Amino acid sequence: MSEKPWAGRFTQPTDKFVEEFTASIGFDKRLYRYDIEGSIAHARMLAKQGIVSADEAEQIVAGLLSILTDIEAGNFEFKVALEDIHMNIEARLIERIGPVGGKLHTARSRNDQVALDIRLYLRDEIGEILAWLDRLQQALLTQAEANLDTVMPGYTHLQTAQPVLFAHHLLAYYEMFQRDAGRLADCQRRFNLSPLGAGALAGTTFPIDREFVAEQLGFAGVTRNSLDSVSDRDFALEFCSASAIVMIHLSRLAEELILWSSADFAFIDLSDAFCTGSSIMPQKKNPDVPELVRGKSGRVIGNLVALLTLMKSLPLAYNKDMQEDKEPLFDTIDTVKGSLKIFADMIAEMRVRQENMRRAAARGFSTATDVADYLVRQGIPFRQAHEIVGKTVRYCLEQGKDIPELSLEEFRQFSAAIGDDIYQYVTLDASVNARTATGGTAREAVAREIARARGEQSRK
Repeated sequence: MSEKPWAGRFTQPTDKFVEEFTASIGFDKRLYRYDIEGSIAHARMLAKQGIVSADEAEQIVAGLLSILTDIEAGNFEFKVALEDIHMNIEARLIERIGPVGGKLHTARSRNDQVALDIRLYLRDEIGEILAWLDRLQQALLTQAEANLDTVMPGYTHLQTAQPVLFAHHLLAYYEMFQRDAGRLADCQRRFNLSPLGAGALAGTTFPIDREFVAEQLGFAGVTRNSLDSVSDRDFALEFCSASAIVMIHLSRLAEELILWSSADFAFIDLSDAFCTGSSIMPQKKNPDVPELVRGKSGRVIGNLVALLTLMKSLPLAYNKDMQEDKEPLFDTIDTVKGSLKIFADMIAEMRVRQENMRRAAARGFSTATDVADYLVRQGIPFRQAHEIVGKTVRYCLEQGKDIPELSLEEFRQFSAAIGDDIYQYVTLDASVNARTATGGTAREAVAREIARARGEQSRK
């Protein structure tokens, strides 16, 4: 039998460069375990339905398991001439157990086979990514618990806005990653259907039991349309989209870690294990890990765009273009997993410079809004209060003072409604702890959110 499963139609051998150019074994060999797992379930179904004998199925399963052992022991030669993981395994199976191995491909196509393999693979990989997301969230919660009394400046436009707890800031990322986990889990749930049995595009004439195979492989059910089963990769698109959002969240956190670890901010110290030095400047400690993750976010976004572009004009059903789905998908998986792992470890070892954060929060008129809120409580409309405080800040700039340093007399030149109780509202701690509503930055509100988040984690 020819090495090519389709060679009977052809009178000339494949051009050597075409063979190399069109082969996918260089990257799809990582699917070997899932290809074998799917083939075992398929063989058992064929026997159950009487399409092959029970003895033939046992031979096929034993042969597949021996091939799995060889691959994992590094004793398997992947051949470019055999194009892909499916034919590499099938050819070895026939070599090992004889012509009965050729019966394995009855009632299936490489089209539904690869759709199955990718779903099985991606299902497991999402499970691993969710575990790393959980680990990163745990690290954020631990740092938040340790910094329930750490005040820092909150920013808008990268300008000092209002004081917040550092714990509150970290919990913002916890919430982002919680939504990321939800998107990935939802994606996993949506594609957890077996496409095997769709054949090349129209199904099969054999009396197969698709539901049996789905149950054997842990799927929730089967896909409902043979054309759709083999010709769409929206589950890969959805995964890459969710992954791009994960990387954007990591990139935003990376940017803040880079700023905070600079000498100008000096809010945190990253462990030396996650930094590098300069070849020329001996004083440098560069935050290379967050910088690289920030850069890798563009890579994952690019993978999403590549897949979207790949699929945008393909007619039904399978087209060779779809071979190009795997490399961006595999690269996205590897990049997201690596980025989450390194961030989880880095956040866990991060040291917070609490006094520097507090000093920064005390600058930049961060309690100006609290003065406006005070005036509103005295019956002054907010828009008027806003103008009064704006004039007060301008005065402070001219005098080289911050708001809490003003005397009562200085305050009252802008509004007679200001009394000596104003000082109860314009300290950093008073400003932070006044915001007690759900989602606010008050210590009690943040402590409640940490407890709630810990509960979420314990239920996973």
